[in-house]
Amino acid sequence: MLTKIYADSPDYRLLTELVDELRRGAIFIYPTASGYAYCCDALHQRAIEEICRLKKIDPKKKSLSIACASLSQVSEYCKMNDRAFKFIKDHEVNYTFILPASGALPRIFKQRREVGVRLAQHPIGRLLAEHLGNPLITSSLPIEDEDEPEYCTNPELIDERYGNAVYTILDAGDIPLAPSTIVDCTEEPFEVLRYGHGRLADEEPLLKKD
Repeated sequence: MLTKIYADSPDYRLLTELVDELRRGAIFIYPTASGYAYCCDALHQRAIEEICRLKKIDPKKKSLSIACASLSQVSEYCKMNDRAFKFIKDHEVNYTFILPASGALPRIFKQRREVGVRLAQHPIGRLLAEHLGNPLITSSLPIEDEDEPEYCTNPELIDERYGNAVYTILDAGDIPLAPSTIVDCTEEPFEVLRYGHGRLADEEPLLKKD
């Protein structure tokens, strides 16, 4: 099922219904700056387990990612010092930051004690996280066929392939795939684990040198 929600002039009754469903454990597919992704309430253990099942991932071996509405929300659910705070503030767009998880997250995070963190850049994702009051688990859709990336970028095709497995798909039109740059901020100097669409300056004093 496709659901249209407009971030610049949202239907707040619809938004409240969507947030209520997230709190009850619903799984959505929603737009992010990197493309469409699964999402659920990051405080709902069973919903997180369902996303892990859909993605065929073991949370004991792979870090989960959360999308936060703001840096203040990041600080509630992750541990970071002043240098990590500044680095994240300076690199908000198309980055995923690996941070130590705080005790505020469900027990599923305690298996690895770290979490991937993104600041929600797509306005719909930011709107959801703001009104939910806590982060969203975010996990990119699997690219089952490299020759058919539109099944991860076009909401109607996404509905055709994944619609039966989720509560709804939040339709924001076509969104191209733009994988984020991943930076491990659990130790200093910070380390780039994957280069993506997030740009880094030639001289980043907090980053490990190659």
